[in-house]
Amino acid sequence: MTETAPTEPSGPTGPATHAAHAEPTNSASPPIPATAPPASYTPKVSTDILGEPWVARRIDVALNEAAAPNADHAVLVHQRGAAPAAGTQAAPRHERAVLYLHGRNDYFFQTHLADAFLQAGYEFYALDLRTCGRAGIGHPSPHDVRDLRIHDEEISEALRIIRSEHGHDVVVLNGHSTGGLQAVIWAADHPGTVEALVLNSPWLQLNASGLIRSYGSAYVDVLSRRSPERIIDNPAEAKARKRLAAEAASAPGPDGAEAGGSEPVEADLYVRVLHRRWGGEWDWDLRLKPSPAFPVRAGFLAGIRRLQREVRHGLGIEAPVLVCCSTTSSGPEASPEEALHSDIVLSVDQIIERAAFLGTDVTVRQIPGGVHDLALSPSPAREEYLATVTDWLDEHLG
Repeated sequence: MTETAPTEPSGPTGPATHAAHAEPTNSASPPIPATAPPASYTPKVSTDILGEPWVARRIDVALNEAAAPNADHAVLVHQRGAAPAAGTQAAPRHERAVLYLHGRNDYFFQTHLADAFLQAGYEFYALDLRTCGRAGIGHPSPHDVRDLRIHDEEISEALRIIRSEHGHDVVVLNGHSTGGLQAVIWAADHPGTVEALVLNSPWLQLNASGLIRSYGSAYVDVLSRRSPERIIDNPAEAKARKRLAAEAASAPGPDGAEAGGSEPVEADLYVRVLHRRWGGEWDWDLRLKPSPAFPVRAGFLAGIRRLQREVRHGLGIEAPVLVCCSTTSSGPEASPEEALHSDIVLSVDQIIERAAFLGTDVTVRQIPGGVHDLALSPSPAREEYLATVTDWLDEHLG
């Protein structure tokens, strides 16, 4: 494990307070619920797609066609034993809890991550945000959210359930990739609502050159106002997909069969090295985390860039923050071996640089051999990441 202390630039370009520099957004977040639902309210809970002991609880949200078209609910996932028996005053089995926020083109399926937190004494909750994962089933454009602050409503309700209904005193916000960006914006906007943040390869900066970030962002901002649904493709990723598809199509099939057999070719390198269907270790639902990924639309990317600029201005998060990432980035042109031991989605250098702008108590830990989702890394990187997180929580929360 490599530990890096984030450096803090000085002068007018260095971190400042979030309130002083936050950029206005075009769509306001819905009001945060301040009170519990009426006593007659019955939660909509059912057995989750993961099967027992996992349950899924629907969280209804207000429609906002400007920020998240056609989205009316999110889904909170937890084990059945997390909730005290109805009608009792029993204490929860764990006083502390973790709320996990997934990345783009993702959903919660990493039950081994939950196991690690449970063994460390933290109840585990995961929130599939509106339009995403379980909450995106049947949605015409999954993950098409144009202002991440629209998710404040379901995050607030999830925290209310965790604290008020289930009785947890301490809550840690755990975010991966886009979920990491979501987590830091929430913590900056709502100080005191969580006791700590654990970030897994957070998307704090666009993985591109400064020139592309500057001029590309300006173009996307204009396009998002005219055609927010326009699909934005990454040229480097598109080129890599074509190359991988061509290589796979020309390779001989099993037992010397002709190329181009009936088995679909996987052209996304990240999926090819991780998913069990193509020889990887993990078996997630390709309908909820598909390949190719759900398209990136102009409205979504413009919203991401607005929040990333807020990070650059400094967030001033009061809670302690752990930022974890790999030691190496490779990119979409990486070999399969490189892709299995590095981050091919984001730049780890950019993650480390932006960590300095999050708050006053930030720890950066790099995991050798880690992939973009560190929880899906091969051994021993996966175990090192999980141990790093639980050890850090012990140090900071006791």
